[in-house]
Amino acid sequence: MIERTETTPTVEASSAAQRRVFHSKVDTIRPTYGFEDVSLAPGIDTMEPADVDLAQTFCGIELAIPILASAMDAVVDARMAGALARLGGLAILNLEGVQTRYDEPAATLERIATAADGDVQAILAEAYQAPVREDLIARRIGEIHGAGSRAAVAATPGAARRFGPFCAEHGADLFLVQSQVSSARHLATGYDPLSLAEFTRYMPIPVAVGNTTNAEAAFALMEQGAAAVFVGVGPGAACTTREVLGIGVPQVTAISDVAAARDAYHAETGRYVPVVADGGMRRGGELAKAIAAGADVLMIGSPLARAEEAPGRGMNWGMAAPSPTLPRGTRINVGTIGSVERILLGPAQVTDGSENLVGAVRQSMAALGARTIREMQRVEMVYAPSTQTEGKSWQLSR
Repeated sequence: MIERTETTPTVEASSAAQRRVFHSKVDTIRPTYGFEDVSLAPGIDTMEPADVDLAQTFCGIELAIPILASAMDAVVDARMAGALARLGGLAILNLEGVQTRYDEPAATLERIATAADGDVQAILAEAYQAPVREDLIARRIGEIHGAGSRAAVAATPGAARRFGPFCAEHGADLFLVQSQVSSARHLATGYDPLSLAEFTRYMPIPVAVGNTTNAEAAFALMEQGAAAVFVGVGPGAACTTREVLGIGVPQVTAISDVAAARDAYHAETGRYVPVVADGGMRRGGELAKAIAAGADVLMIGSPLARAEEAPGRGMNWGMAAPSPTLPRGTRINVGTIGSVERILLGPAQVTDGSENLVGAVRQSMAALGARTIREMQRVEMVYAPSTQTEGKSWQLSR
């Protein structure tokens, strides 16, 4: 650590002042790492990809693949939930989105997707002014079950107290309390903040919490009853939190820090709290690195917004985009490339790693000798930014 000291004290300075050590913010800046900074190192074992086991129980829900669909309006509706469930994953519905504000949200989704770039923020703000209706929440939960999926729903802390018990009564299987930055203690003078410990105690279904990047905060959330902790502030393709607010930690470091809290909490209590890597992953290698960094489950948005089954019509927009005063999400054109099955399980029709995402994770695990998610979390990770460019000059020049 660099120590900045006074090297030329004045004659009048006291001896104590001469000995004083000054620390600046940059003295304590630590290096952090994103997916492009690291690589996974082969070990002594390899195995057949068919022998890799990706299945796990997540918050009481059986998953055949470690994939969650982000609670974004352009990504999840009942149709997408059913399609993803058939592949072994789980979709999470945004309780404060258009699905719960409009009887028939198709027209609103079409309007957002086709709006001119200069008009889209105003249209988003207008679309989200309609009130959230409990009858539509109940209807959507029923539709998700009817599509063959377990019903996972998400709301911000301010809405969780109102909608949580209602969703549980109407058949929801998992409730996610999700905000831009989740902490164990929220301070407010104008209202009574949600008590997570109290909320998890009276909710009859598992309550997951997100998002954080901090190990200490994650440990405290686990102590307060979180069934899973989501990791990621600002890495999503449609999120502009890092640019607008200057907040965020690169995902590899964030996942690793929270996973360390999970392991410490498990050692202390015997309760294992899954860590969900949320955002910043577009290619199979990034999903594999997220697991190696410590994630149990992977939440993706924009890659699934490209599916034919997605409600966004080839567009995606951030959950904070509807704000009329300070939007922290933008609409992006991701295109529609094929079915959700092709995106997750292949066959891939491109060579950039953006299709057959689960197949890529399986192949990566097999090449590293990891049969399970837990074993993948123990493979060697190295700092290697050159792996993005080494020997790739012809690819990069195309």
